[in-house]
Amino acid sequence: MSSPPSCTLETFANPRPGRDYEIRFDCPEFTCLCPKTGQPDFATIRIRYAPDTHCVELKSLKLYLWSFRERGAFHEAVTNEICDDLVAALQPRRITVEGDFMVRGGIHTVVVVEYRKASPGEAQG
Repeated sequence: MSSPPSCTLETFANPRPGRDYEIRFDCPEFTCLCPKTGQPDFATIRIRYAPDTHCVELKSLKLYLWSFRERGAFHEAVTNEICDDLVAALQPRRITVEGDFMVRGGIHTVVVVEYRKASPGEAQG
């Protein structure tokens, strides 16, 4: 029996919080629905982040991404939402989320969202 989709991102303690390193995920089976037509949009979601105190647990990430399958969302909105939710759950040092959407209507769309934690004394933009 498969697990149902979930909007919850689970985390675990970073095993090396004193080291700056990057974690990369490629999720080539992402789908959501076009909010105009209701047809499926297919994408590869690429996530690159430098953890601070927490890392994302992979099964919860898979179920989280799966939760978009029945939701209508513009490419720009869904990519930003994924980034915002990961930032809220992880508070990473930095993160980039890329939505690389398949061609629809002759247009190939790539949306890139970046976040970098502000240094002490620096305002977050």
